Amino acid sequence: MAAKTKHEKILKYIDELPIGEKISVRQIAKAMNVSEGTAYRAIKEAENKGFVSTIERVGTIRIERKKKENIEKLTYAEVVNIVDGQVLGGKTGLHKTLNKFVIGAMKLEAMMRYTEAGNLLIVGNRTQAHELALKAGAAVLITGGFDTEEHVKRLADQLELPIISTSYDTFTVATMINRAIYDQLIKKEIILVEDILTPLSKTYYLFTTDKVSRWHELNKQTTHSRYPVVDHNMKIQGMVTSKDVLGQNVDTPIEKIMTKQPMTVTGKTSVASTAHTMVWEGIEVLPVADDLNRLEGLVSRQDVLKALQMNQRQPQVGETLDDIVTNQMKFIQAGKGEEAFTCEVTPQMTNYLGTISYGVFTTIVSEAANRVLRSYKKGDLVVENMSIYFLKPVQMETTLEIYPKILEVGRKFGKVDVEVFNEGILVGKALMMCQLIDRT
Repeated sequence: MAAKTKHEKILKYIDELPIGEKISVRQIAKAMNVSEGTAYRAIKEAENKGFVSTIERVGTIRIERKKKENIEKLTYAEVVNIVDGQVLGGKTGLHKTLNKFVIGAMKLEAMMRYTEAGNLLIVGNRTQAHELALKAGAAVLITGGFDTEEHVKRLADQLELPIISTSYDTFTVATMINRAIYDQLIKKEIILVEDILTPLSKTYYLFTTDKVSRWHELNKQTTHSRYPVVDHNMKIQGMVTSKDVLGQNVDTPIEKIMTKQPMTVTGKTSVASTAHTMVWEGIEVLPVADDLNRLEGLVSRQDVLKALQMNQRQPQVGETLDDIVTNQMKFIQAGKGEEAFTCEVTPQMTNYLGTISYGVFTTIVSEAANRVLRSYKKGDLVVENMSIYFLKPVQMETTLEIYPKILEVGRKFGKVDVEVFNEGILVGKALMMCQLIDRT
């Protein structure tokens, strides 16, 4: 295995720092004997990976790395960033995770009944409430730009519970925090390659210096026929399949017969995008590479399609606009065995003029084509091309009728014409070309 790069060593060093530790570029540069530029890049990378958070006027701190299932939980450090807050006390507790926020718009005794350890109390300039919340184990977010008394700040430092001040009012703050949690819930629903890949420890691969005889050994051992090829630094150099080894001498080096510079994906690539690449390029297996093009694992077409089907059966927690649109679409019989759909235009689907937005119209057209093609052919589709001939303004709270008509359907593609009516008048017309993803 290759020696770690400077960048990786710094990331490992940061990852091993205790939760809550303050980090600075100068300190990292000194500790790791690297330039400040190198240290800065590593800190930014750690921030992207979610185990470091930078807060204005406080600095950069090591926070708990989140698991995907726990993504809707925020740390107090993230709350500071969301509300443009100022930390008045308890900085050492910024890495802690909050499990609930309580809005203090009631009498003190009632407020304290709802406030527990691990909560965040959102309240105005009520010093007694600040103090009692801290004693109950909750952090405090003071709205309206107010300060608190010095003894409360000292208590926050002592208990390692942040007390934060923001210039926003209580309603705005609650909306901002809700929005941040909601955005993260939507992200949680998007399956990435890193969620489904076969890890390196379970991946079979060949070295460029191996002979064809090694491919035959692996083939007998695993019954697989496709393997990534790496150099001795684990960097991906090629792919080798049964087609490449056919008729080759067992002593031929793999490097001579492999397909060079194969397509790869990273762990952060979405599964939907990977499925599209695999179908479009006719690929069964894709190597997963890190930022330095080193092998991290493998992902197969079966893994990808299984994940897409599983995701369709999952309850959606954070609803995207696409979910709202597709949930509005209802099936109707159009006569002569044709399928048609209705869709009510809700306020979320409109633009600033109050008429249906272009993006929503494309979603309606795609969904109608998807549903009608699915009844012909089991599987999923990827839109390859869409031509919208025209789109007339459609007011909110009216009902659209969507008539998709299949013009052509083959093994790998489908062509669908979609007409959209509102109160009997044609308001939109589109033609779609779709790539079909077989579920076999």
